[in-house]
Amino acid sequence: MQYGASSNSRDFLQQGTWLHRLDDGLALAFTRCRPPRALIETSHTPHAEAGIILTFGLLGSSEYREYCGPRVDFCRGHTTVTAFDHSRGERRMPAGESVLQLRLIASAEWLTRYLGKSSQATLPTSSGIRTLAFRPTPASSGAHLQALRTLLQTNGSRIQLHIHALSLMGEQLETLLPPPAAPAKGRMTTADAERIHQARNIIVEELDTPLTLAYLAARVGLGEQKLKAGFQHLFDITPGRFLHEQRMRHAHRLLESGQQVAQAAYATGYRHPSNFSAAFSGFFGYPPKAVKHGR
Repeated sequence: MQYGASSNSRDFLQQGTWLHRLDDGLALAFTRCRPPRALIETSHTPHAEAGIILTFGLLGSSEYREYCGPRVDFCRGHTTVTAFDHSRGERRMPAGESVLQLRLIASAEWLTRYLGKSSQATLPTSSGIRTLAFRPTPASSGAHLQALRTLLQTNGSRIQLHIHALSLMGEQLETLLPPPAAPAKGRMTTADAERIHQARNIIVEELDTPLTLAYLAARVGLGEQKLKAGFQHLFDITPGRFLHEQRMRHAHRLLESGQQVAQAAYATGYRHPSNFSAAFSGFFGYPPKAVKHGR
């Protein structure tokens, strides 16, 4: 599979595959193709080391056949998760069928850095590729996939690309990674406590971004359930509730300083002021327009 660099939206709308590097060892690939004849082309994994690929089928279907190895299927509405190590084979697409796929490609080093050493258990022990999951793409992934497509087409914010990509990674890999060894009841390791404090700091410092539990968990290297439980243990509140409270209190301060409702909404992660107004009214018991400058 040949990868090209997409530099603008016109390139993005043409046929082919474009690779967008998000981080050391993490890349986002987008494939758009409608071959007039059945297509068979040589393909190989893009990293020199082992890793994981998440393929989200948006349109059509295709398959990958490893030389002297297994077949991997990709189709619309399904997510295929594969682990690889120096795999080479053929990518096949049927004639006249539009194929649209978005892939997240993470190296072993990246997985260890973000998800811990437990992620290594999912990787092949020898050269090749193996399927870890083939399942319907959950509805919760839809918003992230649409956001990534829009951001790629418009050369959008790099941090927004990173957030949506990590959210998808966390959501898909949560059920595949082996659970970490549980500490003694009522105890928490120092490393986990540090990660949970790190997640709290991310919330406080990035209130204007669309934070999700999956993104926070992937970014600090903890499972979602472990992050929720640890957050509750350390701070007596869930991450979601803490994020909501921080956003509302920050918004109140902004309104008091004289900012408009729309400005306060965007500064606290809301893209629609009407949603912000409803959340603010539910939290404080009065609408944001009732906040007076200097109140």
